Amino acid sequence: MEFTPVPVPAFNDNYIWLLAGASGAAVVVDPGDAAPVRRALQERGWSLAAVLITHHHADHMGGAATLAEEHGCPVYGPADEAIEAVDRPLREGMEVVLPALPARFRVLDIPGHTAGHIAYYGHGIIFCGDTLFSAGCGRLFEGTAQQMSDSLAKLAALPDDSLVCCGHEYTVANLKFAAAVEPDNRDVAEYLQECAAKRARGEPTLPGRLGRERRVNPFLRCREAGVVAAAGRKARHAPADAVEVFAVIRAWKDGFS
Repeated sequence: MEFTPVPVPAFNDNYIWLLAGASGAAVVVDPGDAAPVRRALQERGWSLAAVLITHHHADHMGGAATLAEEHGCPVYGPADEAIEAVDRPLREGMEVVLPALPARFRVLDIPGHTAGHIAYYGHGIIFCGDTLFSAGCGRLFEGTAQQMSDSLAKLAALPDDSLVCCGHEYTVANLKFAAAVEPDNRDVAEYLQECAAKRARGEPTLPGRLGRERRVNPFLRCREAGVVAAAGRKARHAPADAVEVFAVIRAWKDGFS
């Protein structure tokens, strides 16, 4: 079955994701706040069948317990993170099966942003929380550059037409950084123009396609000559490998404005 993921804005720049089947049964991903989810469900006449959480940060799970209580539904989340609302702990190799939609999602371990971060992949959709952003990636709060590089490689190995449903509207800022890393990358320039126009119209830039991410996201391009050269200039020495390239450009992005 084909699904259309719906981004529900929350806080300053978060997206909570809703996905519903033909019956109106829905799943919500990373509900940091219950109120916008409640409104979106009511507007569409949907009922909540499950809550999925990618990691423990409050802006991704703060509304989970309230929604689960209101709808009497299970809460799935990472087994290796302490999230009180989770009653269906998950690790890589497990699946989330939701007969009410019907839908099925494979669980991937993608540590780096947090130690136990997971993603959900199914029906051509990637719910990746704060690990992979459009044209960017999450900060290394609890993990290492090696872990995040491995996690991004795992996500990048999924099919080109996969929809990337991440947790924040950071695309334009990320593309400005990507242009600083690869100033001659035409794909970056074109996508920046496209996304800036969307934001000017008040439209979300997400979800995006993974195939395009491979062309514009510097954190997925750490073996490309232009990204390696940019990292070398920033570090003032030749990086030893792709992980060091990643570490250099991640640190560069942390201070970029």
